[in-house]
Amino acid sequence: MDEQIDFLAIGDIVTDAFIRVNDAVVKTDPDGTHPLLCFRYGEKVPFDSVEEVRAVGNSANAAVSAARLGLKSALLAHVGKDTQGEACLAELAKNNVNAHYVFSHEGIPTNYHYVLWHDVERTILVKQNKYPAMMPNMPIPPKMIYLSSLGNDTEEYHHQIAAYIVAHPEIKLMFNPGTFQMKLGTEMLKDIYGNTYGLFCNFEEAELITKTNTRDVKILIKALHLLGPKLVFISDGMNGAYASDGNEMWFMPVYPHAPYERTGAGDAFSSTISVALLMGKPLGEALKWGPINSMSVVQFVGAQKGLLTEAALEGYLANAPADYQPTMML
Repeated sequence: MDEQIDFLAIGDIVTDAFIRVNDAVVKTDPDGTHPLLCFRYGEKVPFDSVEEVRAVGNSANAAVSAARLGLKSALLAHVGKDTQGEACLAELAKNNVNAHYVFSHEGIPTNYHYVLWHDVERTILVKQNKYPAMMPNMPIPPKMIYLSSLGNDTEEYHHQIAAYIVAHPEIKLMFNPGTFQMKLGTEMLKDIYGNTYGLFCNFEEAELITKTNTRDVKILIKALHLLGPKLVFISDGMNGAYASDGNEMWFMPVYPHAPYERTGAGDAFSSTISVALLMGKPLGEALKWGPINSMSVVQFVGAQKGLLTEAALEGYLANAPADYQPTMML
């Protein structure tokens, strides 16, 4: 590729099958730590609808977000040489995401997940296929790399990504760790965390990453900064989000809304802030961008349908409530 990419997202790509189920109940598990989605065991359970959403996943969602906001966006990912893989590539093209670095493999199926959609929340049944992933030769480095969910057995791949960042220090690395990356631990991924410009996670993920048991955002942010990231963002769902540059800390409320289906809210938040920073916007303004795209995404099924253009986002910003502002925390 002989032109520079603004935004390169790296991570798994998948087709999500959204299965809407009303005939279920939510209960609290025995130790009271997490709600459980429950069906009648051994019976036929009716579902209301099913909808396939292609070319999604944390990084694919971020790539579409960046393209929708006007950047030259590309995805580095892997699919199978199958019908689902072809459909994912077509969907990326439709969304103006460069798929030059999406590699197709014989004999390995494209990732396909089942999303059990109940009320406004979703429970996802996942199976990550193993691909021969490696960092490709990219003679012209992108301006920003956005790294998120990768499957098992990708430790060496992460080190290759980190080495590429070290060799090209002008790249801003934005890291939104997925489940496997958090399980790997900070010691295994210290070369990733240590070269991260912006780190995104929610409260529960922050506790897992730092191995702490606290809801004190200041303690969590300090611990995350010690891993190396220059900017740290912690989201708290409908309660808002927090950001820090290591010297100052801010709280950002959500943009007022009622969610319809929550998939992709976090991806929209983190990718939109990343894009705003890449555009040269100050942190305070970038913080106002993120929740607006999250608000829009959760009005639709799936993580991409509601992603906004820059003009549409600016329209929401112009009509935001007066108190939709980041506030500095003492």
